[in-house]
Amino acid sequence: MEFRSAFCRSALLLVLLVLLPLSASASTKLYIVYMGEKKHDDPSMVTASHHDALTFVIGSKDGAMKSIVYSYKHAHTTRSWDFLGLNYYEKSGVLKDAMYGEDVIIGVVDTGIWPESPSFNDDGYGPVPARWKGVCQTGDAFNTTNCNRKIIGARWYSAGATDDMLKGEYMSPRDFHGHGTHTASTIAGGRVWNVSHHQGGLGAGVARGGAPRARVAVYKVCWGVGGNFGGAAVLAAVDDAINDGVDVLSLSLGGPNEIHGTLHAVARGITVVFAGGNDGPTSQTVQNTVPWVITVAAATIDRTFPTTISLGNNEKLLGQSLYYNATVSSIKFQTLVVVNGSSAINVTAGNVVLWPEPYNKDTIDLLAKEGAKGIIFAQGNTFNLLETLDACNGIMPCAVVDKEIANRIASYATSTSMPVVKVSPAVTVVGNGVLSPRVAGFSSRGPATKFPGILKPDIAAPGASILAAVGDSYEFMSGTSMACPHVSAVVALLKSVHPDWSPAMIKSSIVTTASVTDRFGMPIQAEGSPRKVADPFDFGGGHIEPNKAIDPGLVYDIDPRDYTKFFNCSLDPQEDCKSYMGKLYQLNLPSIAVPDLKDSVIVWRTVTNVGGSEANYKVVVEAPAGVNVVVEPQVITFAKGGNQSATFKVTFTARQRVQGGYTFGSLTWLDDNTHSVRIPVAVRTIIQDFVSDTA
Repeated sequence: MEFRSAFCRSALLLVLLVLLPLSASASTKLYIVYMGEKKHDDPSMVTASHHDALTFVIGSKDGAMKSIVYSYKHAHTTRSWDFLGLNYYEKSGVLKDAMYGEDVIIGVVDTGIWPESPSFNDDGYGPVPARWKGVCQTGDAFNTTNCNRKIIGARWYSAGATDDMLKGEYMSPRDFHGHGTHTASTIAGGRVWNVSHHQGGLGAGVARGGAPRARVAVYKVCWGVGGNFGGAAVLAAVDDAINDGVDVLSLSLGGPNEIHGTLHAVARGITVVFAGGNDGPTSQTVQNTVPWVITVAAATIDRTFPTTISLGNNEKLLGQSLYYNATVSSIKFQTLVVVNGSSAINVTAGNVVLWPEPYNKDTIDLLAKEGAKGIIFAQGNTFNLLETLDACNGIMPCAVVDKEIANRIASYATSTSMPVVKVSPAVTVVGNGVLSPRVAGFSSRGPATKFPGILKPDIAAPGASILAAVGDSYEFMSGTSMACPHVSAVVALLKSVHPDWSPAMIKSSIVTTASVTDRFGMPIQAEGSPRKVADPFDFGGGHIEPNKAIDPGLVYDIDPRDYTKFFNCSLDPQEDCKSYMGKLYQLNLPSIAVPDLKDSVIVWRTVTNVGGSEANYKVVVEAPAGVNVVVEPQVITFAKGGNQSATFKVTFTARQRVQGGYTFGSLTWLDDNTHSVRIPVAVRTIIQDFVSDTA
């Protein structure tokens, strides 16, 4: 213990071989010692600090140098979990309290799994939980030995899949696409050392899931290169998962109909997490908007991959890239050409091309066929930006620059008769120099079109450039599909710590403890044209804060039976449904959305105390612009032995009669200690029901 406390800040990780006891006849034993956060970027300084630390313990520098088997100088994790505060070696917090998700069973409904990935190694796991009733369904290149004590079950559903969807596929739980393996390892993958994007060095570190000791159950419903699926297959998978005994369901997919079947899962105490969609930053694009699921938006993390673009006039500019393979095209200067459209494609042979919007993977294939030596893309809000850049690897260097930089490159090109440019390999930059988190530009935005009285998305989580398992390697992927498993893992941890909490309580704890400010205390921004301060339609309650969610103070609980009327009306609207569906804001959700405020509306909410048995909470209201908000009572008190639930009334009154757009606010209950229970509020004033402004 003296060793850990004396040198916990000297380096990142150290593996020692020491003699115990210190005698000539003693045998040796291997120890792994965590040394805290790395304080030196120079690897030689890291190693020297390791020598100094061990010298203090052994008493001899010579002995210390002989005792070190290996000194890890770059062994940070692949970032997103540390960014969320879930450091594997922390002595306290939700990760430790949950025993790393030990024996929580997470159902992953996706494209299947690649069982040979090191992320799913079952060494050190005990028997499969006795409550598990699932099966290991076999098929092409997948037999019962591909399930183990980590992957405890696997099923596949091809009904409804077309011949095109099944072309080249494995008729089994084996993952043809890679998407399902990526999401499963993000949720529950064990620790795997020394991985990086395509093992090329970018994002290097230790890969692991957020709940690394959880068990995985696989339900393959998505097929082919596009990962397409049918609603019937999803419903069948959810039904099987309920009976198999999963604790959490993670679905990184979208669609309006198949999600209704998940209500049965929630009624059985299973929290269901869905991706919110990748059609941002356009408003009214969020998917999976029923109230009983957690709908996830995507955000960036504090990691970026800058590349230096050198011009022939000695000017050096910065772009973003995933280019790491310096052997495919030498990094010497190449002739630069500026292309203004496909009509100029014939000038690209042997040159580096500055390419305008739009672009995609087909652009790379086309330019490679024409003999281009590299591509610099002008920045766009394309969801497939990461895939586009990654498609260049093995072919040519590619980089993305914003339009200001693109204009400077174009100006240089026109200023000289022989413009040249060099694109250097990207590097990994992590930390405070990267503005984060930000809501990703591709992340779908609210308001919900079908159910505007339900505020969606619910929460934002890391979903940009997430490194996780794909086949036998590790790759970056981006999307709300990557954000969804981050929330699923946090749900698993909360389920482990609070096994008696309902899905609504778990959802509430995540939403009400979320952050709306970045690490510098500034409002979180949302990417778009232009970038703006994020609002609830961008990220719901905010950016997820796992270690706060374990102790939310108050929660907004819902009996699943309260969803039944909603469920029935959404499937088969009856005469009495119009009034009910127009007042969805009365559901006891951890958010309030009033889409039709004419004069005044009264909304009721009930909170349940899950903190100390004695507590006093005072309300703080941030009223949406143009709306008066009154909360009654303004103070709620919980006494030992008394009722641990309290109901309050919120009255919204329009201050102006206008056919307006949405404005935003919040309602927060604060106690005398550390709890801040915040819910987002969105209100739209209207004059006529049939005309509205969604701006």
